[in-house]
Amino acid sequence: MAAALSLLVLIGGCSSETPQSSAWVDQEVTFEADGLTLHGTYRHRPGGAPAAAALLISESGNTDRNGDNQVAGPIGNMRQLAELLSDRGVASLRYDKVGTGRTGLGPYRSNPQDVVSAVYTAGAESALRFLAGQPGSDPGRLSVYALGEGTVHAMAVAGEKDPDAPKVHSLGLFQPLPGRYLDIITNRVTADGSPETIAAWQQAVAEIRSRGTVPATLPDGLKSIVNADNVKAVAEADRVDPLVLAAEVPAATRVLLTCSDADSQARCENDQPLVDALNHTMLTVVEFEGVSHVLRDDPTDSIANYARQDPLTPQLTAALDDFLDE
Repeated sequence: MAAALSLLVLIGGCSSETPQSSAWVDQEVTFEADGLTLHGTYRHRPGGAPAAAALLISESGNTDRNGDNQVAGPIGNMRQLAELLSDRGVASLRYDKVGTGRTGLGPYRSNPQDVVSAVYTAGAESALRFLAGQPGSDPGRLSVYALGEGTVHAMAVAGEKDPDAPKVHSLGLFQPLPGRYLDIITNRVTADGSPETIAAWQQAVAEIRSRGTVPATLPDGLKSIVNADNVKAVAEADRVDPLVLAAEVPAATRVLLTCSDADSQARCENDQPLVDALNHTMLTVVEFEGVSHVLRDDPTDSIANYARQDPLTPQLTAALDDFLDE
């Protein structure tokens, strides 16, 4: 349990590329976000007419542009998503978030505890502005596709109130977090933990939310999820309510939300409150069967299998084809 949940917070990265089609190029690009230089890959057809373009936001914490991280290895699912989209005529930008890949920590090097949820959202906002400004991007057909905790930042970008911000035409929310961060962990602890573990965790949650600190000892590996080194980031992430963000997504936004009966982090029954909060949008919900959190066919959803480099599930391909054709 602790290993699976730690993937939500613990993460760090490496990147890999594969040969690409001659019609598309993976261009190394940089852009700025609050003094931090972010590095990314802009996949596009050079010299082509403006076309649909998508910003890709990886999983939580330090996952890099390709979806790779130190916990599970070179997953590569976001690189595969970029290639899948380009096969359908959609350009994309994926990027190394703060603390990962070529971006690194930059100005946060001396204070890594200051890398909180708002920093990731600021990076996503800057990434979308960069993408919208590219000659090959049609500003009327901008999308954001995100996985896991990345969907929080995707909804924040889509609900941006700044009149000068690029408008998001559609959202792909893949295996999204169904609620506040600590509530998700509490549900898992309640389901799997002993009475002593549950009581200790509930006490820890109360302390994190009221004082921003965490007890020095936690049972059953829970200290790998939240501890003195990451409690600030955990507390900040917990203040973000996905249901509030979902309510602020404009009604005209087309939204594709996926969940899976095999994904321990985004089971369909748990995502129902988020579905309800998005019902005012042009929402499509697709329930996968036997698909892991990294969007591959694996009913075990084992982290040990995340880096096997299997293809993305055909269920996702079918869902995207239907969504793009609408």
